[in-house]
Amino acid sequence: MKEQIDALLLKLPGVSARRIGSVDGYFASDKMFACVGDKGLGLRLPAATATELQFSCQYIRAYSPGGVASTREWVQIVREDPADFAKDMDLVQESLDYVKKGRR
Repeated sequence: MKEQIDALLLKLPGVSARRIGSVDGYFASDKMFACVGDKGLGLRLPAATATELQFSCQYIRAYSPGGVASTREWVQIVREDPADFAKDMDLVQESLDYVKKGRR
């Protein structure tokens, strides 16, 4: 799964990857906006957006990166086929923009 996520996220301008503890994270301006989750792709989004997505999309769940308690901002996209993460690039871009703006 990490290979498919790398292929999608590392082509975005200004995005880098590194491992922090047991989490493979993706960063913009040295701030993590996404990570490889235990069952999918973790994204940081505005809390209201994250909450709405958890109730409106059957494949999006709450998420705690690395098992550490997180804020309401983190969701995990769970897809049967990792190639389907390409369908979520609008959410990836929203996460990237959110973190770049300082999570306001």
